[in-house]
Amino acid sequence: WPGRNLCGTVTLADIGIDPALVFTTATPPVLFANAPPLWREVWPRHARDTHKYRRGAVLVVAGGLAGVGAPRLGAGAALRVGAGLVTIACHPEALVAHAARGPDALMQRAVDDSEALAVLLSERRLSAVLVGPALGLDAAARDAVMAVLRSSVPCVLDADALTLLVPSGARLPHLLGRRGGACVLTPHEGEFERLFSGVAGIMDAPSKLERARRAAAHARAVVVLKGIDTVVAGPDGRAAINATGDPALATAGSGDVLGGAIAGLLAQGMPAFEAACAAVWLHGKAGEALGRGLIADDLPAALGRLAGERDRDET
Repeated sequence: WPGRNLCGTVTLADIGIDPALVFTTATPPVLFANAPPLWREVWPRHARDTHKYRRGAVLVVAGGLAGVGAPRLGAGAALRVGAGLVTIACHPEALVAHAARGPDALMQRAVDDSEALAVLLSERRLSAVLVGPALGLDAAARDAVMAVLRSSVPCVLDADALTLLVPSGARLPHLLGRRGGACVLTPHEGEFERLFSGVAGIMDAPSKLERARRAAAHARAVVVLKGIDTVVAGPDGRAAINATGDPALATAGSGDVLGGAIAGLLAQGMPAFEAACAAVWLHGKAGEALGRGLIADDLPAALGRLAGERDRDET
């Protein structure tokens, strides 16, 4: 990213070489600038006769009463990007707090333990799960993360879930690779270092891009390494560098919103790499639109407006 502050306008010029001569089906491109053409073909399109479950059901796994806000930010983002139904699964003592805060479109379910959570995760119509924001770091929280990893539901692991996985960094290929559903990890630089510092060859990679790629290959998951130049890397070697965003996004709760947006797009059927790329791009654009003074609570509605613009562009 320092280069972005030191250079002027960059122009991408067509010099007359047909891409078909450079990239063949045997050697497809693997590095991209993150922009709508990268994920346009798999952007969710809903028929007129759709219903809420066809639009995708998201479960947000929350913690106790002390952490009500963060999971709600993620849940709101999942709703705003188009998921048809979003439910927060929380400790029983937090249920009233969640129910009192609205919006009424957001569902709540009390779960006593990981066994009760496993029952929710086994529901046939569940499409994606977000776990981590304000989850906590106790044994119950770890059990919740393990319950998600034992399920086959596409998942987004963020915040506390990443911290809980630090002792298992070397075992991520086993924990994530055995899952039947896709997995997206959304660490910032500090979380990334804690999670992968014990894995040889990742932290000594020559660039942020290469670190993210090696981590994704190791974890067998999509890795969203956040920052002003967020890198989205897939386990298949593909990677995208994002350029949207605003310094105002460096605010509490912003990452929780991003995690929810990814889960909401996963629930609507987008592949994990493309869902992560689209959510990162939209999240950055929302930050640009809102600018200085934004708080994370403003982001879900801004994401909804931008997602609606994408729908109109694709029709």
